[in-house]
Amino acid sequence: MYDISYFKANDHQEVIEFMQANPFVTICGVDKNGLPIAAQIPILIKQVDDKLFICGHLMRKQDHTNAFEMNPNALVIFSAPSAFVSASWYTSKGQASTWNYQTVHAIGKMQMQDEQHLYHLLVALTEKFESDPDAPSQVKNLDPMYMQQNMKAIISFEIEVAQLKHVFKLSQNRDEVSHQNIQNELNKGDAACKYMAAAMQRK
Repeated sequence: MYDISYFKANDHQEVIEFMQANPFVTICGVDKNGLPIAAQIPILIKQVDDKLFICGHLMRKQDHTNAFEMNPNALVIFSAPSAFVSASWYTSKGQASTWNYQTVHAIGKMQMQDEQHLYHLLVALTEKFESDPDAPSQVKNLDPMYMQQNMKAIISFEIEVAQLKHVFKLSQNRDEVSHQNIQNELNKGDAACKYMAAAMQRK
């Protein structure tokens, strides 16, 4: 990951809020043969005092799950829409185009949890992402036998974050006129471009 001082958030809470706003992550590890593995899953963020935890679940008997059971070291990647930035939008010419993006890398050890933890996690996940608290898909409204059967196929985990790194590359290295030009041009683009323009405006 790039480590450039001006492509950073203003404070730690801004990084946490980005993670919470982008909970569908890529989680990476290494299998017994030293080969990389990855999975894409939804997660929840839990803060306990000054500690940060990433909570989620995996399907059992999958290559990534088997890998994490043998080697708990995990990299969790949080990302958001990104956008191409043309150098033609800069006030100074003769420079290369680039790409604006935001990402957070969380590193820690995955600890597999018990069935009670899994149940409470499923309740919390559903309550967070279902817009209707009384939806039939809420865990409280599902048949207990259905829940019990499906829970046998998955396992929950927690990762205590040991390292947290990020890059918020939002043209902070450009002059004020160029920065505004980039926002204006991005606002003419698709949803990802508009997202990036809004992120730049917040900075």
